[in-house]
Amino acid sequence: MLKKLNNIAPGLLLSTCVAIIAMFLSSLIPGDIIGATVMALLVGMAFNPMLNKYKQLNDGVSFAGKIILRIGIILMGVNMNFSEVVNVGKYSLFVMIFTMATAFGAGNLIGKMFGMNWKLTNLLSVSTAICGGSAVAAVGPVIKAKDEDVAYAISSKFIFDVLTVVVIPWIGMAMGMSNEGYGLWVGTAVNDTSSVVAAGYAFSDIAGHTSVIVKLTRTLFIIPYVLIFSFITERLEAKSEVKHGRTPINFKKIFPYFIILFLVVVALRSIGIIPHNLVPALSKTSKFCMVMALSAIGLKTSFGDIRDIGFKPMILGFIVDTLVVFVSIGVQVATGRF
Repeated sequence: MLKKLNNIAPGLLLSTCVAIIAMFLSSLIPGDIIGATVMALLVGMAFNPMLNKYKQLNDGVSFAGKIILRIGIILMGVNMNFSEVVNVGKYSLFVMIFTMATAFGAGNLIGKMFGMNWKLTNLLSVSTAICGGSAVAAVGPVIKAKDEDVAYAISSKFIFDVLTVVVIPWIGMAMGMSNEGYGLWVGTAVNDTSSVVAAGYAFSDIAGHTSVIVKLTRTLFIIPYVLIFSFITERLEAKSEVKHGRTPINFKKIFPYFIILFLVVVALRSIGIIPHNLVPALSKTSKFCMVMALSAIGLKTSFGDIRDIGFKPMILGFIVDTLVVFVSIGVQVATGRF
């Protein structure tokens, strides 16, 4: 045990330092335009040569990218309350069905047209459909995506997120949207949580609160998507190993047990076992764990890896993001909730 701690300590320390630097740099930029998660990837990639030079850092960085990531996702449940999710879900779930279908349908169609690999295509789609970097970070290890694909899927959303924070509040005001309608639009169409908060509260406090609850409701969809992609990955691997006949699925192997702990935390928060005064501290811990994990992913990725992927995935992400924005407001107009 002590030997293992000694092995992972240097890499964990480096990941922690990168996370602190990223959060500090992010705080210097007004309006949370570059969130700490994206900044963590960028700072991590800047330190990538250090990881290549000092191999003793690898174990700790890998630990941060896997175990610390799962701790962050589990603690994310402290921000959610089942009663609020159910109340908001009454009118947001219908819109989400269309936005998620658009994200994955259009994403995979365009991905095939561009000749992209299915893992990067679906990382970009899940980012748009659910909750940006958190969803990508959760699904990436499940489908065994490359670190550079995970980093690309998160960082490529940066330009669109900036545009949504700046442009969407003006569009909402120009169209005379209601607080609830605008909050539903932002909560279902904007990717990163920090962008949802910025765009939502730029309209009004009511719209901001609504958009955040809708966004947290979207976050719960991490659970089925992680399970679905676990199943798909196991099936593809089984088929590649056995050419003939149907191979059984090893559910024990593919089941992401940390998702159960995520639901446990949500339940404990909902019934009041986790005191309200502890929520801010646990929420900050969750965010730091996510930033630390994404710092680790950045450390294992070079800018050259991102450059080699090309511009097609970024174009795909931008098209899918734009389609979801229009589909979200279109469904509201069609159902009279505008």
